[in-house]
Amino acid sequence: MTDESGGRRSLAYIGSFTAAGGLGVLTAAVDETGGTLTVLGAVDAVPDPSYLALSPDGRMLYAVSERDDGAVAAYRLTGDEPELTGPPVPVDGSGPTHLSLFAGHVLTANYGSGSVTAVPLRDDGTLVGAPSDVLVHKGSGPHAPRQQAPHAHQVQPDPSGRWAVSVDLGTDSVRVCALDGGTLVPRREIALRPGSGPRHLAFHPRGGHAYVLNELAPTVTVCRWDAAEGMLRPLAETPVLPAAPDGDAYPSGIVVSPDGRFVWTATRGADVLSVLALDGEELRLVATVPCGGTWPRALALHPSGRFLYAANERSGDVSWFAVDPVTGTLRPAGSVAAPAASCVVFT
Repeated sequence: MTDESGGRRSLAYIGSFTAAGGLGVLTAAVDETGGTLTVLGAVDAVPDPSYLALSPDGRMLYAVSERDDGAVAAYRLTGDEPELTGPPVPVDGSGPTHLSLFAGHVLTANYGSGSVTAVPLRDDGTLVGAPSDVLVHKGSGPHAPRQQAPHAHQVQPDPSGRWAVSVDLGTDSVRVCALDGGTLVPRREIALRPGSGPRHLAFHPRGGHAYVLNELAPTVTVCRWDAAEGMLRPLAETPVLPAAPDGDAYPSGIVVSPDGRFVWTATRGADVLSVLALDGEELRLVATVPCGGTWPRALALHPSGRFLYAANERSGDVSWFAVDPVTGTLRPAGSVAAPAASCVVFT
């Protein structure tokens, strides 16, 4: 995006749950100095656009519609208001909670139906009118009632761009797939500790490790990642809280620092952000800080690496924190109202 003088301007897009009072997709200007977000407007074109993803060139924005009749939508970014390029495309799955771009397709992780959907993209970034494939997961886990069936929660490409990696809370596993002519081809399924409930995964910037955030534990599982084989090897689990929680504690978001020295997580219920330090293959909890609101659903790091943002769903705001580059610790720096906020992405 450019400002009126033709200079580069940084924007943030905030997803939300319209069923809980969210305004759709919010656009916010980003102050590069202090990290402050200033909301410019909102587009309520798609119900429950709870998770967003940008195209690599920053010209397109994609959103899930997290409904029983799940869908994905594409917006063109030409000004302060994202422009819907056409009707949302059904993903033939329920409750899509995450999406990413992979090999000329948008992939969605459909929590309700426990599946992953591939929707082809045209050359201009718009969506073809139907999925090219839907891969239905199978299995269950020991935690009742959360693991009676598969619940795909996240899907993303690995750093090499060869594999699509999906995290399934219901089956305590991570699946690795290739995409062949629009068809999702399973490579392998990696089992994690039964009952851990994996939710999201983040890769180390050098690509040799991955960190799986477990919603039902609450822990992070450190894994080695072999891109040549498409293989994830779990090594150890590290708690994200200093003590067993008294009440609900459901980890939600995970981010790795650009230099690969720190991992940050968010935990709903406890309503804290955790700072973990990486030392080789070991992960160590350093500190926790209040998230600045209630029910932090997702985390996002500003492209500069200087500010971390938490989308606080139930308090209806996005809070941000200055990142200490030496220790990885977080200092509260501000917040902005964003009803039923669910995620943040940056141009």
